[in-house]
Amino acid sequence: MAHSFTMDETMLKARSGVLVGEQYALEHLFDAIYLIDSKGNVLAENLPDLDLTGSNLSHRDYFQDASQRLTPVISEPYVSIYQDQPAITIVAPIFDHRQKFIGMLGGALLLSGENFMEDVASLRIGETGYLGVATRSGITLAHGRSGQVMAPVRVGNPVLKDAMEGFEGTRQTRNGDGDRTIMSVQQMAQVPWFVAAVWPAREAFAPITRMTDAFLWTLLGVFGVVTPIALWRFRRLMAPLKVLGQQINERHLGVRAVPVDVTGGREIRRVAEIFNTVMDEREDVLTSLAEREAFFRSVTQSAPIGIIQTDVLGRIDFVNPAFENLIGRPASELQHTYLIEGVFEADREAVLSGWKQSLRNKEVFRGRFRIPSRGERDLIWGDVMTSVIETPDKTLGSITVVRDVSRELEAEEALREEQQRAENILGVLQEGVLMVDVEGRIRFANQTACQFLGAEGDCAQQNFFDLVEIQSDDKVLTHNDFLTGGDIDSLYATLKNRKDGRYDIDLTVLHVRQGRYNERMVFVIRDDSERRRQEERLSWEATHDSLTHLLNRRAFTASLLKCQAEVTEPTARSVLMLIDLDHFKPVNDEGGHLLGDDLLKRLADLFKDTVRQSDTVARLGGDEFGIILPMCGLERAEALAERIRARVEELRIEQDGRSFGVTASIGLTELAPGDSGPREVMARADEAPTPPSPVVATPWW
Repeated sequence: MAHSFTMDETMLKARSGVLVGEQYALEHLFDAIYLIDSKGNVLAENLPDLDLTGSNLSHRDYFQDASQRLTPVISEPYVSIYQDQPAITIVAPIFDHRQKFIGMLGGALLLSGENFMEDVASLRIGETGYLGVATRSGITLAHGRSGQVMAPVRVGNPVLKDAMEGFEGTRQTRNGDGDRTIMSVQQMAQVPWFVAAVWPAREAFAPITRMTDAFLWTLLGVFGVVTPIALWRFRRLMAPLKVLGQQINERHLGVRAVPVDVTGGREIRRVAEIFNTVMDEREDVLTSLAEREAFFRSVTQSAPIGIIQTDVLGRIDFVNPAFENLIGRPASELQHTYLIEGVFEADREAVLSGWKQSLRNKEVFRGRFRIPSRGERDLIWGDVMTSVIETPDKTLGSITVVRDVSRELEAEEALREEQQRAENILGVLQEGVLMVDVEGRIRFANQTACQFLGAEGDCAQQNFFDLVEIQSDDKVLTHNDFLTGGDIDSLYATLKNRKDGRYDIDLTVLHVRQGRYNERMVFVIRDDSERRRQEERLSWEATHDSLTHLLNRRAFTASLLKCQAEVTEPTARSVLMLIDLDHFKPVNDEGGHLLGDDLLKRLADLFKDTVRQSDTVARLGGDEFGIILPMCGLERAEALAERIRARVEELRIEQDGRSFGVTASIGLTELAPGDSGPREVMARADEAPTPPSPVVATPWW
């Protein structure tokens, strides 16, 4: 309903009486309806008897909650001004077209009034069961047994106590009179209330009690009449079982060749039929087993690998020709010997331990060990796999397969030696070398590479691109960039690892089997920091004066050209300042060149400290300095030049009881769009006269 009141606050106040009078639907739900402005003043009400118009409700908790949260609010129970009766209030905020809060619509509900709360309290479960409604804060809203409202919930009842904490379900408990009851609790979704349905246990279990008594009397009667008759009938039906047992025993011992055949009940005849079927199937299975054994013997005779069959004690029953050739001994010599005796003595204990472990875990035993032989080698390495032959009832023996892997192991050992030599060579290289697969997982990395990656110890099996970030030309190179790109011969980049270590590197990338599922990428990482530092040092020396660390004439001219290119027609133009030191030669002649150098360095620091960070200061040669003042303006430049002149004059150096110093002649000129180049501008600034007029501003026109 509050959504239909969207209007400005003035209109809401003007039409408040009409708006409240039109709420016919709400009048059937609530005992009172009223409209409140944003400050808590009641604008209108539907019952004149309430006499709330003009009252201020801003102190009510529901008004404060709704105005702060700007959502509908259901209040806690309170004593209403109207007739001093317990009530609750539901309020909904009202907003104007700009979603500004301008008031709220409220509805009051008397807990003891003629409304749906009274309907809830009047409901009955069975004869004396009832419903109750309460808030989770522990205030009763409706009580079907006592009729109390706005009374504290009896927290001595554990079900009610749990319901206040959110419990839902059904439990047995006791009411206030101590009677056993069944209480069901349901939490309400839209409001912090819960409903409790209470039913006395004596009423709930009364039908079950009556049914149980009737069933027991009926059962006693049935036992008394039926049991003797059933026992007599059972003895007659079971008599043929004795004959059936004799025939089954004879058939099992082989004395009886024909199927068992007895008369009797349907169940006994069914047992006889099943036994005959089982015996027929057993004979078929035995025949099949004989055929399979013959097939097994035939297949193993031509198998290229050694096959051994043993009994349950581990004694050899059968070996195929391939195994005979493998160890140089005939089957007749191996028959009935223990399989474990064919293992090299030094390996027997480990093999036996592994075999027992596989038996306990019900696994196939796999192992590699040495086997004595009379063939070309005295000892061969066998790749052995042994499995138990068993049925659900018992173990029959084992089957073992042996493959000679002596030459394979020799080749693997040679390969390992070559790999170890390669790893030793890579380990002492200053370059980091690593190999990754298509997923970025490191398959090999030398120690230098792991140091670049910031990994401790071996960094294999980790993801290379999770460990580092490689950046070149302000672009971060991703896994896909390297995978889809070609080989890289030399790429100057910056590598950053997870430990915030940064390296200037020269990177080489090679693709192995590119485009295939088993593609590999080889990264060679060289530390390029020293070369870059050397380049930076050379670059700095080419643009700076070695004594004062200021820019030299070449760098100053380049900065002046750039500043001229940016000249437009602003309010404040850029200014060029040229400074010549006066009386510097006597300082050099009388104090020495070291004193002169010290004075120049101090003057350089003075110039840098006096100007802005954006200004350019340079030593143009000897005792001549230049300063570029971007966007400074001639008036401010003149003041700055006077400040520099005064500070230069104040600067003195003491040596051997004498004081040395210089003065400065400063020329100024503004940069103009029509200037042809640095030479013209510097010539114009250089036209300044010598003292006693040390600072001269030369106009550019």
